[in-house]
Amino acid sequence: MSQVLSADWVLPIEGPPIERGAVVIEDGRIAAVGTADELGAGVRYEDAVILPGFVNAHTHLEYAVYAGFGDGLGDFAEWITLHVQRKARIGWEEYVDIARLGAALCLGSGVTTIGDCSYSGAAAVACAELGLRATVYLEVFGADVPRALEHFARIRDRAQDAFSDRVRAGVSPHAPYTVSLELYQACAELGLPVATHISESASEVAYVLRGEGPWSGYRELLVEPAGTTGTRLLAAHDLLGRHVVAAHCVVIDDEELGVLVSTETGIAHCPRSNAALGCGVAPLAELRVAGARVGVGTDSPASAPSFDFFEELRSVVLTARARAERPDVLSAAETLELATLGSARALDLDSEIGSLVPGKRADLAVVSLAGSPFLPWEDPAAAVVLGGSPDRVVAAFVDGEPRYERGGFEWHELTAAALRARRAMLAPPAGAAPPEAAAVGQRAS
Repeated sequence: MSQVLSADWVLPIEGPPIERGAVVIEDGRIAAVGTADELGAGVRYEDAVILPGFVNAHTHLEYAVYAGFGDGLGDFAEWITLHVQRKARIGWEEYVDIARLGAALCLGSGVTTIGDCSYSGAAAVACAELGLRATVYLEVFGADVPRALEHFARIRDRAQDAFSDRVRAGVSPHAPYTVSLELYQACAELGLPVATHISESASEVAYVLRGEGPWSGYRELLVEPAGTTGTRLLAAHDLLGRHVVAAHCVVIDDEELGVLVSTETGIAHCPRSNAALGCGVAPLAELRVAGARVGVGTDSPASAPSFDFFEELRSVVLTARARAERPDVLSAAETLELATLGSARALDLDSEIGSLVPGKRADLAVVSLAGSPFLPWEDPAAAVVLGGSPDRVVAAFVDGEPRYERGGFEWHELTAAALRARRAMLAPPAGAAPPEAAAVGQRAS
């Protein structure tokens, strides 16, 4: 079955913008991209842009209602500990309720693919139900390899029915401060896509290198310091590559940057989360110049304020320009490429998604700029990046099927279920003993 979608502009990403453009979809894939005069108008979206669905390279759907938890705490380690304690107060059904809301919020922001780090596996269930494309990296922690792999197998089995060609399973050895080298190696042997967190803050690097700094007071909750940085540790043991995505990479030197590029490791750039937690500004311009496979991630509302991908795009632009002290260091069009094809490359999915090219999956978003200051059109890419918002997303398609249409979700039901879980986290049962923080990796970043 064939359908045609058209709008004022089509932004293919791999190719120049097409005014009065159209996209032909057949059997879930893109069959043709051109002008409406050539391909027909089909379903016409006025005052709108059609572009590839955004690819959110680093999320935690299970933290969709964690906004504000521990905001402004003195150090990153305190913040993590608070999240561990609160997360211990809910169970599987609550995880799924929260993840459903997170998946819906992503689709409502024009995101059609995510790379999600999931402690419980609930993200896989939510993505399968709502039609969001995903790699769900099931998280593991610690130095006890058999115990960690048992945990991985248990949550993979629990979410097994959710995995498919569209929702694929991965593994996430959390970070070099919560995962031993031996566990990293065991995860690599699973032959799955891998996601990890690397060099998110100066405090993390001080601990991993020398066991020093604010994190040294939490040593019993972490693995032993590696004596080197996370990037160097993983590279020395051939644990980086195209199948790996590293989130954050804020505190890296030139040598580490070169290692990430030479190994073709994916990088998820999360500027709002990095800023909110006081971690710094990642060297995005330097990564791009070096040819890194870098994309954009929102992280979660536990650290960034929301899954609003447009706010993330604006933060990408503003932090890059502020760091470089140059307004021309990153354009709106380059930012859109990072958020679509760039993120697809980071997740090693660019052969299938990330641009509007015949043969690729028909994953796309329709964004209206009606009533905005950006009409009449001058630069459609700038209009989307600087003027877009979730309430301007008209529709999001995955495999050619509308997975979100404005006003189409039962938001009240999704929100009510997720907020019940938030209340449970904020109000532990009377007389309950403080939960153990041994699994400090149940973090929300």
